[in-house]
Amino acid sequence: MVYKVRVILDAKETIFRDIEVKEKQTLWNLHLGIKSAFNLPGEELSSFYFSDDEWNEGNAVPLEDMSDDGDGEIMSDIYLPEGFPAVGSKMRFQYGFIELWEFFCELLEIVDEKTAVNYPLTVYRFGNVPLKAPSKTGSSSNGKSKSSATSFMDDDFGDFDSEFKESSFEDEDDDYNDDDEDEGYNDVFEEDDED
Repeated sequence: MVYKVRVILDAKETIFRDIEVKEKQTLWNLHLGIKSAFNLPGEELSSFYFSDDEWNEGNAVPLEDMSDDGDGEIMSDIYLPEGFPAVGSKMRFQYGFIELWEFFCELLEIVDEKTAVNYPLTVYRFGNVPLKAPSKTGSSSNGKSKSSATSFMDDDFGDFDSEFKESSFEDEDDDYNDDDEDEGYNDVFEEDDED
C-alpha cells in the first residue's frame, strides 16, 4: 500500500505538494520526498512532530539522534503507519535552523502501489515555492522587518544621527599647544650611553 500525504508549506500563500510514500518506508523517506518536492536547499537538520487535529506539536522525531544516551527514536525508526495511523492523521515537519521551513503533513488516503514506480513520488503540485523560507508576517525570515530593528535601535539608544550632527569632532584638540613645555609633557627621549 501507498500513503498519500499532503504537505502544506506554512506561508501566507497556499503552497502544497501531495507525496506518495510506501507503507514499508519511514519518515526519513518522507523527509527526502519533501526536500525534493519543495526544492529545499542543503542538508539541514529537520524534525517531524506528532500532532493532534489542531496541529499542536507533540513528541519530536529528529533526523539524527540528539539525546544524551543515544537511544532516541529518529526518522528512519518510524514507519509511515506509525506516523500516520489513520487517514486524517497529522504531523508537523520543520526543516533548517537559521532559515526555518515549516510544513503541515496530513494523510489524505491509502492507495494501491503502482509497479515500476520509485517512491517517494510527488504526484501533485500547487503553488510556487519561494527561494527563502517564508514568514507568516510577510517580512524577513526571522519575522522582524527592517523597520522594527531600526525602531528597536532608536528606542534603546536614541537617534544617533542627530546626536553626531549636533557636534563635530574636528578641532577638539585646538586648545592643546605642542610647544608648551610647562605642562610637564615631553615627548623627547634621551638615550643612555652604554659603553
